[in-house]
Amino acid sequence: MKNWAGNLEYSSAEVHRPASVAELQELVANATKIKALGSRHSFNTVADTDGTHILLDALPQEILLDTAKSTVKVGGGISYGALGRALEEQGYAIHNLASLPHISVAGAIQTGTHGSGVNNPSLAAAVVGVDLVRASGELVTLTADDDEFLASVVGVGALGIVTGLELAVRPSYEVRQRVLTGLSWERVLANFQAIASSAYSVSFFTNYTGTTIPQVWLKALDSEAPLPDLFGATAATAAMHPLPDMSAENCTEQLDIAGKWLDRLPHFRHEFTPSNGEELQSEFLLPLDQAPAALQAVRALAGKLAPLLFISEIRTIAADEFWLSPFYQQQSVALHFTWKPLQSDVEAVLPELEEALRPFGARPHWGKLFTPGQYDFAALYPRFKDFRALVQANDPTGKFRNGLLDSVLGISAAAHA
Repeated sequence: MKNWAGNLEYSSAEVHRPASVAELQELVANATKIKALGSRHSFNTVADTDGTHILLDALPQEILLDTAKSTVKVGGGISYGALGRALEEQGYAIHNLASLPHISVAGAIQTGTHGSGVNNPSLAAAVVGVDLVRASGELVTLTADDDEFLASVVGVGALGIVTGLELAVRPSYEVRQRVLTGLSWERVLANFQAIASSAYSVSFFTNYTGTTIPQVWLKALDSEAPLPDLFGATAATAAMHPLPDMSAENCTEQLDIAGKWLDRLPHFRHEFTPSNGEELQSEFLLPLDQAPAALQAVRALAGKLAPLLFISEIRTIAADEFWLSPFYQQQSVALHFTWKPLQSDVEAVLPELEEALRPFGARPHWGKLFTPGQYDFAALYPRFKDFRALVQANDPTGKFRNGLLDSVLGISAAAHA
């Protein structure tokens, strides 16, 4: 069994698709090693195990809206695309979406996945309750009143298997999407926060070469005034794909045409399945005010990076309070790299890129390619030691851990042998 990209062959000895939470509890209680998989849109081994893999797609896929509380209860294996359609049918929405609507809700939230917008926190920020199966097999429900809630929502799979989530919702809203071209690097570096704040959600697409950023995607609320230009960039007159040689037919509608939130906030349409494989991904999150200097540091490596890149996307994310969230108490800029399927070459250049970003306090995305040895995670995450202690208390034998998590947490494999 492989991941979404096809760059990783999972190590599991067996795979189960439990049809009920009770069946899952029994599997977890009796397992020595066990991990859950969602849409498998991870590019590293964060969800790998040499024991049992659990696929969540056979569990009840409920979507239960509570209009009185303005929340929705969802099964962990639900995709954001399915959730969005169900909410829109009842006149509701969530605050943001990632680039791809195909990813699972539980997996995206556990790894700190996000959309864009200086005032838009990550997808995890919508969580008001989480159901998960602990290493003992016990099913627990945590809310903001529980001591372990802020550790467990973005828990990288180390604190249990998420079976359900309760998310805050809001009334449905409309968004217009416009692509601008030819924004100069000089203007970006001098006015980054102003440009990033120019719409509800803003994404920059570049390979860091040249004097301009080829595309800036603006996703504006329908109440926001349209922008005919932006610091010298001009509006595209035809729909565009982030990759200049690709057709825009599978991208969400552009040209400032208003549409429902679920049809504009992702970059790609839910009805089109993105190609599996043929790309790798890395992402690094750092304080928003460090963006200009960090971008200059990356541009200095453009000669090495550009030949390996399909494209890089630059986004912004508001702060949250989840202990292992890359946005913990930090309004952030995200530097996302979509690499060509050249894993050895990418892994060779990553340490140099990570070293260039180290002075800016960069945190890696948990589900994408990074070099664990490059980071002092305890220095990057103020509650990191508390998270590690909670993991050891809840999973003393390392049932949910693996080599990557042990490396990140600084736990010796011998400690749970």
